[in-house]
Amino acid sequence: MNTDFTRIEIDGVYVDVIRKNIKNVHLWVHPPAGGVTVSAPLRMDMEIVRGFCIAKAGWIKRQQEKIRAKKYELPSEYLTGENHFYLGKKYLLKVIEGTARKVLLNEDTIFLYVRGGDGKKKRKELLEKWYKLRLKELVLPHIERFESIMNVKAAKVIIRSMKTRWGSCNFRERKICLNTELAKKPFESIEYVLIHELAHLLERGHQKGFKAVMDKFSPDWRRLRKELKSK
Repeated sequence: MNTDFTRIEIDGVYVDVIRKNIKNVHLWVHPPAGGVTVSAPLRMDMEIVRGFCIAKAGWIKRQQEKIRAKKYELPSEYLTGENHFYLGKKYLLKVIEGTARKVLLNEDTIFLYVRGGDGKKKRKELLEKWYKLRLKELVLPHIERFESIMNVKAAKVIIRSMKTRWGSCNFRERKICLNTELAKKPFESIEYVLIHELAHLLERGHQKGFKAVMDKFSPDWRRLRKELKSK
């Protein structure tokens, strides 16, 4: 594929322009530093591309501010001394090599017991399995409580890793999924996601009816949603 790379400056912001064999213009603002990339058709004149970027300058800067306000954590290596979260509280991770594989929580420390030779992948699996079990133990009794309060019933509840969502709902199968990562969040955030997904069994979309359900059963849901999006 033929491509042409140019860097331009728009109101103090550097934009990497990549022209290639495509039909439309696409704009991205990338975390964690807020770098800007535009993909444009090869046939498009650079002055038109520049004009497009100028028109989007305000939006670009707003997106950069949002991205830079977020706290991006370095990927975990699952080593002693790292910080890991559980129910919104920060814990010190201590890795102990031996013959057993298990995870124990004690005051301000998460003890990760591994076997000699267990690398990052195995340590991650052990800790994620522990998070999943903890979240399941915590959530199931509350699901029954909210089902009763909201007069709704989920046919199945699944807890699994999800890359882009805190939860999801399959209206037709009446099945809800919760992200294992929720175990790291404060309980009020977990409760919000739980109510959100149960509410979708009553209202499929996010329109007026859905918002009315959320206002009734989670009056502070807008703040909780905003906090989850910012972390």
